[in-house]
Amino acid sequence: MALSDDEIERYARHLVLHEVGGPGQNKLKAARVLVIGAGGLGAPLIYYLAAAGVGTIGIIDHDIVGLSNLQRQIIHTTSRVGQPKTASARETVQSLNPHVDVIEHSYRITTANALEIVTQYDLVADGCDNFPTRFLVSDACYFARKTLVSAAVGQFDGQISTFKPYEKTSDGTPFPTYRCLMGELPPRGLFPACEEAGILGALPGLLGSMQAMEVLKEILGAGDSLAGRLLMYDALAARFYETRLAWNPENPLTGRNASITSLEAENYIDR
Repeated sequence: MALSDDEIERYARHLVLHEVGGPGQNKLKAARVLVIGAGGLGAPLIYYLAAAGVGTIGIIDHDIVGLSNLQRQIIHTTSRVGQPKTASARETVQSLNPHVDVIEHSYRITTANALEIVTQYDLVADGCDNFPTRFLVSDACYFARKTLVSAAVGQFDGQISTFKPYEKTSDGTPFPTYRCLMGELPPRGLFPACEEAGILGALPGLLGSMQAMEVLKEILGAGDSLAGRLLMYDALAARFYETRLAWNPENPLTGRNASITSLEAENYIDR
């Protein structure tokens, strides 16, 4: 597909990159990315995907913009407090890049609709704020054979990885799934929510931007994927750490004796 004169000027800094160029920019233009959550992580993620020219961005979030969100959720504004986050995000994207199509899913993702939504997209980026949704999205991506770029943040730290458990490593074992990292769904209250623990506003900006980078790399087929690796960031120490993630043959989704054969087979209630 040909780029317009406006697009050629807009993406000029991409077009001179050997790893992008015209063919790569057309890959971005044709791509469909689903973003789970238009909050602290989703805000910079959506912003950079739109700026890069990702042609279709789906945003799923049932929440409305609150004043306390604005300390970190930079895609929203004071004038939009009380508006649905999906609508606020779409307005920002349209003002930034009119070549991007935004699809609003202004409701919760559930076992009933997860596969239907996920299968509409090429790749999923998860920036939600609760474990039940993370497990549900990860499992749905596995069944739909979609790459998942997942990030999470705490008060002063964060982590990011890419999950492709439907593919195999060079030694023939499957790539790990989110369940290989987390095991079982943690009990409710084990990890305090942002409202209770607090978070430094710039931190999700950093991790959300890293998510955007990994999404762009996956679309372009550039660089080394984070699949099979977990990258962690300690903001107070200003240090990055990396560890390898391995397939857990005992995990119930992709293990040798897998017991989860569909989304309906698992209980994703926050317990």
